[in-house]
Amino acid sequence: MNSFQGMCATMALGLLVLVMVIGVSATLPSQVINCTSGSNNCTVTNSYGTFSDRTTCRVAAAVYPSDEMELLHAVSNASMKKQKMKVVTVYSHGMTKISCPGGPSGTGLAISTERLNHVASIDSASMRITVESGITMSRIVDAAAQVGLAVSHSPYWLGLTLGGVLSTGGHGSSLFGKGSAVHEYVVGMRLVVPNPEPINGYYARIVDLGEDDPDLLAAKVSLGVLGVISQVTLQLEPMFKRSITNRVSLDADFENTIATFGETTEYGDITWYPSQAKVVYRDDFRVHTSIAGDGNNDLFPLQLSLLVESTRAVEETFEATGNSKGKCLLSKIQVTAALQGGGALKNGGNLLGFTGYPVIGNQSKMQGSESCMKGTDDELLTACQWDPQIKGRFFHQTAFSIPLANVTSFFVDVKKLRDMDPTALCGAELYGGFLTRFVRESTAYLGKTTDSFQIDMTYYRSRDPNEPRLHEDVFEEIEQMAFFKYNGLPHWGKNRNVGFHGVRDKLGPKGDMFIQVMERYDPDGLFSSEWTDGILGLRGAGVLIEKNGCALEGLCICSMHEHCAPHKGYYCRQGHVFTEARVCRKIDISQANRMDDACWDHADDLSRVWDI
Repeated sequence: MNSFQGMCATMALGLLVLVMVIGVSATLPSQVINCTSGSNNCTVTNSYGTFSDRTTCRVAAAVYPSDEMELLHAVSNASMKKQKMKVVTVYSHGMTKISCPGGPSGTGLAISTERLNHVASIDSASMRITVESGITMSRIVDAAAQVGLAVSHSPYWLGLTLGGVLSTGGHGSSLFGKGSAVHEYVVGMRLVVPNPEPINGYYARIVDLGEDDPDLLAAKVSLGVLGVISQVTLQLEPMFKRSITNRVSLDADFENTIATFGETTEYGDITWYPSQAKVVYRDDFRVHTSIAGDGNNDLFPLQLSLLVESTRAVEETFEATGNSKGKCLLSKIQVTAALQGGGALKNGGNLLGFTGYPVIGNQSKMQGSESCMKGTDDELLTACQWDPQIKGRFFHQTAFSIPLANVTSFFVDVKKLRDMDPTALCGAELYGGFLTRFVRESTAYLGKTTDSFQIDMTYYRSRDPNEPRLHEDVFEEIEQMAFFKYNGLPHWGKNRNVGFHGVRDKLGPKGDMFIQVMERYDPDGLFSSEWTDGILGLRGAGVLIEKNGCALEGLCICSMHEHCAPHKGYYCRQGHVFTEARVCRKIDISQANRMDDACWDHADDLSRVWDI
């Protein structure tokens, strides 16, 4: 280990230890709606500070309704003017432009659900909770727990609002019962939708959907194109506990264990660290509340801003110098320390939190966390690690669900890529490795079309959109392999533009059924945008954007070298394993000089094979 690597190792270890030991108050994330004149002339972003396409979303105004009648007024006023509008949640954790209104920039309306954040009622007899759509999952979980009830499933990040979770199909991990998607437990919903003609003086109406209303199958995963969700009723269940043990194994043949693990482990997930050839199985079972244990899951803890910024600076240095081995060293230290420390799990009642497996605790404490968003202002001494107020983590996330029948073959292919260069995927391990979860076939029109294995691959993103990434081609090949070879469906709130290319065809007849409901609820498309039109195959819109450097950020699939960064040695080439993939690969200049700049005509025709 050289002195520079030693410095990085010490820094990484110090970060992990200090974050576990020091308890401080967190600075709340910055607002995602910012206006220059009261509530007019505003910009909309997300909690990461920029959308996946780097564009600025400008809107004419923002409104903050506090109840359903104010919401009705807001939608009515915009509908009367035929003004485009979109819902914006309080911290807007979506990476895509789902919260940006359509139409000319600066003319739309942002409808914030920040103040629609209350529990309307809890019926302990029927075990149902009714809440406003802007409430966070954390508050729902806590409210249910106070009366001895549990939310069956949730995303691991509880800082999301319920409206955002439903609009993007958020989920946990399970093939048991109705599965892990939150929308499968929706038994009622109220929406405010536009109306072309006035009803009692309003150019909007309230739609009240019951459990057996077929339109609920469209509304409970909607991309926000039907209207504004006002209230939601969720089915709960009696409180229970979970017992979790993280079991580490070598990754030899792990791809053949996935289906059996999912069928036998109710809340289990699998994390793969490819460069280290390690797999972590989360053995996660429900147990009775009488079993001793007060554990909790602190997956997103407070982070000291200085150390987060220092770690990012080291990672940027590795990127600039092409130091794959440095990333591998850092990831090995980070993963080893996390596994020895129980990962995000804490048994409770001790200084460091983790004393050994199993960790047992109430469902409300084990299903997820949002602790980095809780606390009072400490002048940015601490923050969520991705908060744009600090120079911390900045990343892309490719998230896709592959039919369970295709999972083994997918991982066999990724292993082939890994084996060509074991250092290529170390960067993903710095962001938690390949997190994989189970999701059942959905009743929702825009839900999963079959029982699936959800894979989240998070990796470095440059703050300069024109700067290529280390091993960019490997990540792009996996991305295209997942979506185009193995028929993966994108997570609606994540992914680069490439992930949504051709998704309309994958939805099948349910996609048609959704569009029929959408056209009835919003015939003028006031809640639609160019982005949602592109996903749904409407009005001739597409999601790919071709321009110089477009492939670097996933705006396109490269079809010419200029889509990459030829001036920096990154050229458009075919994939190594999935040869129909078109990726930006760094190659020696002597090789580049022998290449034909016009390699093929259309990147979206993945059936073409580029014969080099």
